[in-house]
Amino acid sequence: MTPENRDKSRLKQIFICQQCGRESLKWLGRCPACESWNSFEPVSVDRRPSSGLHSPSYSASPEELAAVVLDDTPRLSLGISEFNRVLGGGLVPGSLVLLGGEPGIGKSTLLLQVCSRMAHDGSPVVYVSGEESPQQVRLRSTRLGVSGENIILLPETDLNAVLSHLSVMSPMMVIVDSIQTMYLDGVPGAQGSLSQVRESTLALMRFAKQRSIPVLMAGHVTKDGSIAGPGALEHIVDVVLYMEGERHSAYRLVRSVKNRFGSTDELGVFEMVSNGLAEVDNPSSIFVSRDRGEASGSVVVPVLEGSRPLLAEIQALSTPAGFGPPRRVANGFDVNRLLLITAVLTKRSRLKLSNQDVIVNVTGGLRISEPAADLGVALAIVSSMRDRALRRGLVVFGELGLGGELRAVSQPARRLAEAARLGFKNCILPSDAKLPSSEVSGMKPLYATSLGQALAFAFERESGERGA
Repeated sequence: MTPENRDKSRLKQIFICQQCGRESLKWLGRCPACESWNSFEPVSVDRRPSSGLHSPSYSASPEELAAVVLDDTPRLSLGISEFNRVLGGGLVPGSLVLLGGEPGIGKSTLLLQVCSRMAHDGSPVVYVSGEESPQQVRLRSTRLGVSGENIILLPETDLNAVLSHLSVMSPMMVIVDSIQTMYLDGVPGAQGSLSQVRESTLALMRFAKQRSIPVLMAGHVTKDGSIAGPGALEHIVDVVLYMEGERHSAYRLVRSVKNRFGSTDELGVFEMVSNGLAEVDNPSSIFVSRDRGEASGSVVVPVLEGSRPLLAEIQALSTPAGFGPPRRVANGFDVNRLLLITAVLTKRSRLKLSNQDVIVNVTGGLRISEPAADLGVALAIVSSMRDRALRRGLVVFGELGLGGELRAVSQPARRLAEAARLGFKNCILPSDAKLPSSEVSGMKPLYATSLGQALAFAFERESGERGA
């Protein structure tokens, strides 16, 4: 038997789920572990059993937890406050960060701007480009106004070669664009395959932890919005960020969905301008229209995105249903939460929604997940049904119970302060959230115990009232 045939005989084909990594000897249409469809792909593996002699690139000794010495190394500031906010205050040395987003959303632009800010401190930053040539990266850096000093460009897709170059450098940070373009010799599968992405990520993680150098990776997303590659990828890295935005909108949102070193509810807001991504200092101004006028079905709700209070405009539209059952459509809001609110309105407020289509939209591409927006959605639906605008200069917040009661939500003072800063004068809030007058910040609080009382306040008109 020739050596080539001997090597082939040692290989066998198995099928691995692209989402969760479950292995199977045959192809399965649906994964029994994660229940995803058409996720199994063939992979060739070595038949030979492991000798157990393989050792990792570095090893550690057992140590008592109480004897571990804490490292006082501060976080690295990226020079972009919105990005620092999402990371929890900066970049932790030795951390592995994954930034995902659709093609063309601005991932490479943001990472190159991060390179520019970090390189100003004098320490080199390595930019590993697996998707663009050096000329293409230079062309983009010129458009962004990035000088390129102290930025070491490494156009390479062989991760072994990349790690060899990095081992002789002492960069402040490493950026890999993108992880799907990296490959390792000796690992079965083509570039971007399950095994290649997983092993490449593990190799970068070992490098980051061993050298205490932070690594930022760009990652592609699939049609359903998840990171392309194995489902275990998000478990390997320390931080997972998603970059979102409407294709025809200039605004980009960066969300944290996993962060071992900070909050997972933070939000960074950027605007795409001619020379890259610019920070938005006042996000509430882009989510709330200043010229709402007397339009019905619109209400402003102060919500919390992590530690940041934002004003969100919620719009609702109710129209007579045509043929078939009435529809419930939500954009930027949980549709199951919308079903709960419409049921409470039907039962407690005697509102006939059984023959009405109800559509709810959160403007600006914002997504609201906290229950503090319940009252705002309910009032917007009633306003649309009655075709009557709410009182001007009004913001509302509160959780809606099944009995029609209003429940308190967290940090009401910060919500009121943000609304007052933008000129709003009145606020309907749950009676359980009473605040000292010193914390109201110029707002007139209207405390309500139930949905009915909130409706009475919302449609009440005051003489000489001026809108925000």
